[in-house]
Formats: sequence, structure tokens, C-alpha cells
Amino acid sequence: MNVGNVGPNAPVQKIVTNPIQKSIPADAPKNLPATDRLEISGVSHLLQALKTNDIRVDKVTNIKAQIEAGTYEDDKKLDAAANKLLDELNK
Repeated sequence: MNVGNVGPNAPVQKIVTNPIQKSIPADAPKNLPATDRLEISGVSHLLQALKTNDIRVDKVTNIKAQIEAGTYEDDKKLDAAANKLLDELNK
């Protein structure tokens, strides 16, 4: 009996699972386990830049303190103040 062209004479091949065998050279150290290594090249340059980037801790600490105190001025705050001033002048 054939159902949807699948039957004993169908062109469907049997799938056989064969695990990949990793060969270890005969002169490899016997006491160390075989390990695999993965390198993500797309991210490695970013990680390297972070490791070598000089961070000015004094500036970061100062800005964090200003943010916590509510005295840090950023572009959004300055834009809002300018808009309020213009609104007052246009009344």
C-alpha cells in the first residue's frame, strides 16, 4: 500500500546517525582530556577594546553623583528648559 508516494519502493532514504569521531594524535598527552575551542571573531574586537579602554573613574564618579543629586544637565533637560522659556516669552 502506498500513501502519499511513501511505501517500500519510494525514493525516501533511510537516515543513519553516525557520530563524528574525533581523532587524537598518538603523541598527545594522555593525562589531559581532549577539549574543543570556540572563538567568536565578531565580538573579539569589542572585548579587546573594552579591556584596553581607559576609563576616567573620576569623571564617571562625578557624573554619577550629579545624576543621583538631580543636578546633572543633559540635552533633554536643556531642551525642556529652553522650550519652557520660549513658551513664557510667547504668552
